Amino acid sequence: MIRKWSAPIVRAGRAAGWSSAPVTYALIALCCLSFLAGPVSGLNPAYGTGDELLAVQRAYFRRWGVIPAELFEGSAGSALTPATALFVHGSWVHLLGNMLFLYVFGAMTEERMGRVQFTLFYVGCGYLALLGYAVANAHSEQSLVGASGAISAVLGAFLYLFPRARVTSLLPFLFFLPVRFPAWVVLPFWAALQWLAAGRASDGPGVAYLAHLIGFGLGFGCASVRYGRPTGPTRVKAAPAPAPEGENQP
Repeated sequence: MIRKWSAPIVRAGRAAGWSSAPVTYALIALCCLSFLAGPVSGLNPAYGTGDELLAVQRAYFRRWGVIPAELFEGSAGSALTPATALFVHGSWVHLLGNMLFLYVFGAMTEERMGRVQFTLFYVGCGYLALLGYAVANAHSEQSLVGASGAISAVLGAFLYLFPRARVTSLLPFLFFLPVRFPAWVVLPFWAALQWLAAGRASDGPGVAYLAHLIGFGLGFGCASVRYGRPTGPTRVKAAPAPAPEGENQP
């Protein structure tokens, strides 16, 4: 009976490419499930409503997110938060934006790196990106959550591994018309936007652009050290406008 039900699911997963990039899809599933089960999605009435729900959400972010001012106090729990924060998101837009970028760029990067190395790369670079942001903002009391540091590392690795891959982008200043550019145009443009935004960012709640830049640099550097020459032209089906929803500071 289990085989009868599972066979169509397995076939559908293979048709969607799951077999070639299982880690990427597992990461997407884990992020989505943790968001749906948590208080931020608003789908679980057990968390209450109004001020009660907001209080639960703040406690949730403080428990699983990175708080720079507490990170270097020496507790084991705080030291783990740069890893747990990778699977926590601050809103539906935050989640969906990050998962779209991971879906578009993660599969090809995983295929090139291999499952084990991609897993270590994703978690390690994501951890270091959040840690780097915490070092630069050591006195901040804001909770930092989101997978954008790790996903930025994937973008950096993708740029090195597939610089001539053609990416379909939807650009707001072109009325969201789909246009195709090589990765060496789209991704450096994205990194430049993060750099400009980081220079204007305040210390208050918002997007931690510095974590994006650190992750992107780590990803590009790791790929250039570990792997040989980039591959030839490749097509990437679709990508959104060149800036994912960033690390969120609720």
